[in-house]
Amino acid sequence: MTPKQSKSVKGLLTHRLLTWLRLSDQPIIKVYRGYGNNKCLTVNGHVLRRSAFPRTKYRDNKLVNLLAVIRLFLVKPYPNTRVRLTCAGQTVELIADDNGFFQAEIPTPEPVAPGWHPVRAQVLSQTLPVETILAQGEGKILVPAPTTFACISDIDDTFLISHSSTIAKRLLVLLTENAHSRSPFDGVVAHYRLLAEADSGPATNPFFYVSSSEWNLYDYILEFSEQNGLPDGVYLLSKLKQFFQLLQTGKTKHHTKFDRIKRILETYPDMRFILLGDDSQQDPTIYSLVVQHFCHQISCVYIRRIEPDNRVATESLIRQIEAAGVPCCYFTHSEEAHQHSVRIGLVAS
Repeated sequence: MTPKQSKSVKGLLTHRLLTWLRLSDQPIIKVYRGYGNNKCLTVNGHVLRRSAFPRTKYRDNKLVNLLAVIRLFLVKPYPNTRVRLTCAGQTVELIADDNGFFQAEIPTPEPVAPGWHPVRAQVLSQTLPVETILAQGEGKILVPAPTTFACISDIDDTFLISHSSTIAKRLLVLLTENAHSRSPFDGVVAHYRLLAEADSGPATNPFFYVSSSEWNLYDYILEFSEQNGLPDGVYLLSKLKQFFQLLQTGKTKHHTKFDRIKRILETYPDMRFILLGDDSQQDPTIYSLVVQHFCHQISCVYIRRIEPDNRVATESLIRQIEAAGVPCCYFTHSEEAHQHSVRIGLVAS
């Protein structure tokens, strides 16, 4: 067998394996939900050489669920690619980073109407003599209507039961369940929907979901949220991980979460925000820092009680938040958070 034939056979076997795993070996561009104001639109995305096909069927089969999640971590970034984005009549070009990730700011010389706006993305060749489009994708960007307030929520163990403080339990749930079989905490969806609709007029209060979960799980989390009726919103996750990093899922440098929240608050300086998180990791510390820097923009902080060992430290941070004049609720059941929202006038009784 000649080297050329050997390479051809290897390529065929690789293609068949990827097909069996429901993985694509064609370049794609994923555009995540973005957000913006009248001056600038912010959009995030990834360019990938290898990616998982979207899941369309959900069965209560642990092996199928295991393979479905593993596929999400078998992605292969397409680094340093040229990306073109078009939204609201404006076009920008940029280069994705070494991990295939890009974050773009699209200036808007004219005011943009509130609502969701489509964004078109293209991956362009850099070596071919004639410009060639290697991949295309679409996403959408939210420009919120002027409402009373907005919400920034964590995901794992805030509304999605995840066992984040114990890596073995987290992996067991992640690898054996799927976006349709997992459950939110009792009452959390009702509370979130009340916050989305409260005192907002014809619009709804925007939701931003900011998490330490990696971008690999974006479609998984979005499917879970839609399946359970959580308020529509923007999802800002953490750095893409490879298969060998699967044991580190959900663990990232938490200062990046503060930076993402800071960026949202700076984008909407006239909005007041409700922060929702839990005590399983670093939400109390991060939200305390947010209150220190943006006290005038924070209406309330909600922390779900998950980890008994963190209770004393969390209560200390809550006292700091309340000392700054921001109401805070440290709760076990979502009904407690709901009643607190009623008492302080966030939602109607």
